[in-house]
Amino acid sequence: MTTLKIHSSLSRKKEDFIPVDPNHVRMYACGPTVYNYAHIGNARMAVVFDLLASVMREIYPKVTYVSNITDIDDKIINASCETGEPIEAITLKYERIYNEDMAVLGVQKPDIQPRATQYIPEMINLIQLLIKRGHAYEAEGHVLFNVPSYSNYGALSRRNRDDQIAGARVEVAPFKKDPADFVLWKPSTDDQPGWDSPWGFGRPGWHIECSAMSEANLGLPFDIHGGGADLIFPHHENEIAQTCGAYGFNRPESFAGYWFHNGFVTVEGEKMSKSIGNIRLVHDLIEHHPGEALRLALLSAHYRQPLNWTEEAINQARKTLDRFYRTLKELEDVEATSSDIFSPVMEALCDDLNTPKVLAELGKILEITDSGQRKGTLIATGNLLGLLQQDPDKWLGYSNDMPDAEIKKIETLIQQRKEARNKKDFKRADKIRDELQAMNIEIEDKPCGDSWRRIKKEITN
Repeated sequence: MTTLKIHSSLSRKKEDFIPVDPNHVRMYACGPTVYNYAHIGNARMAVVFDLLASVMREIYPKVTYVSNITDIDDKIINASCETGEPIEAITLKYERIYNEDMAVLGVQKPDIQPRATQYIPEMINLIQLLIKRGHAYEAEGHVLFNVPSYSNYGALSRRNRDDQIAGARVEVAPFKKDPADFVLWKPSTDDQPGWDSPWGFGRPGWHIECSAMSEANLGLPFDIHGGGADLIFPHHENEIAQTCGAYGFNRPESFAGYWFHNGFVTVEGEKMSKSIGNIRLVHDLIEHHPGEALRLALLSAHYRQPLNWTEEAINQARKTLDRFYRTLKELEDVEATSSDIFSPVMEALCDDLNTPKVLAELGKILEITDSGQRKGTLIATGNLLGLLQQDPDKWLGYSNDMPDAEIKKIETLIQQRKEARNKKDFKRADKIRDELQAMNIEIEDKPCGDSWRRIKKEITN
């Protein structure tokens, strides 16, 4: 069996992955809060974990991948107040859009995608266990986790006491026993969503949601827990404290064996910010770029490293894919004689998802001399990576869904160009070529006759 190595954010080193049960690997990633469109940083997490799940499925007989939907949150409540739309309408709308947009990027829907509002009883039960064990307390309609009660708090983020308080970004309410304490349950007014509980009508805090959903769907301990690096503190730190505190565990590994986080995304070298106006929404990007190009651009940097999102990176990804699709086009009449993944690519993926090395190795598939093996290996490797899933004709622009009148115009111009060249009227021929290029039509002169394809121009800033 192939040895998989992953970098655990808990140990801060690359380790051999040893599952709790080799016959069933279980992993959880914190999913979106559905009140708006997903940005490219959200997409990086989705693509990275999608690839990790695919690699796991090549190695292990069964993999269960869970990624949640947060459909109760103050941001959602605020969006409802601002738009006048019911909360459920907002969350269902943006959950659907999120899944549709991620599908364009080749992201398979998780095996289980739980909604937070479906697990309120489990959250209440977990909070009751924490109160019983002395890790939580009730105060003015709230229930709070008492951070000093869990001795291993900070093991994941390795933040000191002052950093914990400053980084928590929560109001230091007068009823808190400790400034770092965080909310497990909060009261709701009559016009806010809420549920009956032992502490009155209210709703859960954000952190308790994933503790409850991951345990309910995967059991304890499970293998991998993760998300974006911004979740390490306080979200994942608080999850560890909640779950371990409720069941009397001290070691974070008793909750999840490995903690897996992808790095931040900047845009043209700057942090994404509403004030700067540089937030890149996936919903907008897929209107201008093929989903596979966006996926490849997201995988171009190692997942743990920062990724600088640029139009140049997208255009480079398109050029790379063009190269492989041209090979598949050239081999369209060749029968694939292999279904094996290119072993150097698999080895790179098993080395902590080393996608830059994957991209370096991928081109070597084109050097395979046997054409049937070359085609089969390219298709199988593309399937693993979530790439090369389109029809080559469509990707390269040979198959066009343009109106008949437009196609007729193009073919007429091509014929006129051919006649001009035969008459050695090269000035006229070049003028027609320029006219076609302005229509995003590329002519390919071949001995057997001219062909044409529609191309999408590179986008520049």
